[in-house]
Amino acid sequence: MSAAGLTGVRRAARESVSGLPRAFWWLWTSTLINRLGAFVATFMALYLTLDRGYSASYAGLVASLHGLGGVVSSLGSGVMTDRLGRRPTLLVAQVSTAFSVALLGFMRDPVAIAGVAFLVGMASNASRPAVQAMMADIVKPEDRVRAFSLNYWAINLGFAVSSAGAGFVAQYSYLAGFLGEAALTLVCAVLVFLKLPESRPVRTAVEQATESAVRLGTVLRDGRFMSVVGLSFVVALIFQQASVGLPVAMGKDGFSSADYGMAVAVNGVLIVVLQIPVTRFIEHRDPRRLLVISSVVAGYGFGLTAFAGSVGLYALTVCVWTLAEIVNAPTQTGLVVRLSPVHGRGRYQGMYTMSWAVAALVAPLMSGVIIDRFGAEWLWGTCAVLGTVAALGYGVLMRGLPPQGGPGGPGGPGRGAAPRSAVRTESAGPRSLTPARRPRSLAGSAAPAASAGSAASAVPPSPGCPDGSTSR
Repeated sequence: MSAAGLTGVRRAARESVSGLPRAFWWLWTSTLINRLGAFVATFMALYLTLDRGYSASYAGLVASLHGLGGVVSSLGSGVMTDRLGRRPTLLVAQVSTAFSVALLGFMRDPVAIAGVAFLVGMASNASRPAVQAMMADIVKPEDRVRAFSLNYWAINLGFAVSSAGAGFVAQYSYLAGFLGEAALTLVCAVLVFLKLPESRPVRTAVEQATESAVRLGTVLRDGRFMSVVGLSFVVALIFQQASVGLPVAMGKDGFSSADYGMAVAVNGVLIVVLQIPVTRFIEHRDPRRLLVISSVVAGYGFGLTAFAGSVGLYALTVCVWTLAEIVNAPTQTGLVVRLSPVHGRGRYQGMYTMSWAVAALVAPLMSGVIIDRFGAEWLWGTCAVLGTVAALGYGVLMRGLPPQGGPGGPGGPGRGAAPRSAVRTESAGPRSLTPARRPRSLAGSAAPAASAGSAASAVPPSPGCPDGSTSR
């Protein structure tokens, strides 16, 4: 590469990471550390079936209970994020995750394993609304897509490294993997405690007197936002097939778990390589167009799987829907923040997180029924239909979406928004935060690995997920 080319690359890299506050980079570091310790989500199915000798059905039950715990905690942790603050919620979630993961490694009774897995799901998912709310608090609106992309990049980079390392650890001792994840999760909690101040915006006396509280009922009555949650659920059903439908379909076609691992590994590689440059391209583009296009590409990317007959062709379809993921993940998260009132971000993020948690429960059932009764081709056709439906939904929903922070925007009186008396809008500039002596929070922990009765294998985090950490 020429000197001019190298200079251009360095300039692009510098521009991609410049202008973000120091608190964001501590949050980013905690995310990376958290994902470097990912073990339970990756190797739970292998641990239960190979090490403990349980059936694939039991492993699937444990994964479902893990996901159910995430559903239960989504809304509760959202309320905690708004009431107690981002930092306390994250500290409680991370410490609880560390201890429950360590406890899970010592469980031997099947009932105890299932019960503790449910607790791990609750604890690990509880941090997500706080992470997303904190990131929205500390990053200026115009920089949020870039910030969410960098965080998503850290998630996938950490997972790529941890998957390889955890595989060697599992050969030696599964218990060491559980304890290793617990230890790194505690490191994240310490980092949050020492380096991140609370970011929840301070409500002035005037605001407290004039604004009504944002409650869960406020979120449910926000028509536009709940429509986004519904569309997020549809998109999540598509992306979840990477971990539940794809391995089953490849297994039925005679491919091994190693073949599946090779094909799906392309996803993590592409995200690590392309997430930052693609973000530079989409950062200031129309989110409506990005969400419409990414939904179509995701649906038809999985749809193309119906024509795959070799590992290479399967990997090619992974390339297609990975491009959709790279665009959709930060854009969708940015839209959720844009539609969330400042003092209700925790509840709004909790509702959005729940859409992915519910999809993680529904997707295995959907794929199993369709593949068993009609064949894998019908599953991939269904994905194409779902992508089309999501694209049409985004096109209609975001027509006339007001400018960020403008009238009718988050907290404004526009269509689908909460009453103005209930929320406060934000400007495009830096927001006021609580005093810097009050620390901030960190990234979510792993969520369940889905097992659909096929050979279990280590797989990367679910595409497009709010924080990317729900395991495939």
